Amino acid sequence: MSRLTTMLCVALLTPRPARKERGDVPGWVLITVMTAGLVVAIWQLAGDQLAKMLQNALDSVTNK
Repeated sequence: MSRLTTMLCVALLTPRPARKERGDVPGWVLITVMTAGLVVAIWQLAGDQLAKMLQNALDSVTNK
């Protein structure tokens, strides 16, 4: 085996300590809340138009 291969095998097979990483939980919560807020805002502003668009799309599919 070459030295590089040996070093790579050792690096890959050596157990690593587990990280106690929580991730970016506050960031994901903020993204979720902001997305929900945008959905509510768009629904309030354009709910009737969106309902009409959906109904027209469904009618065009079912009424061929």
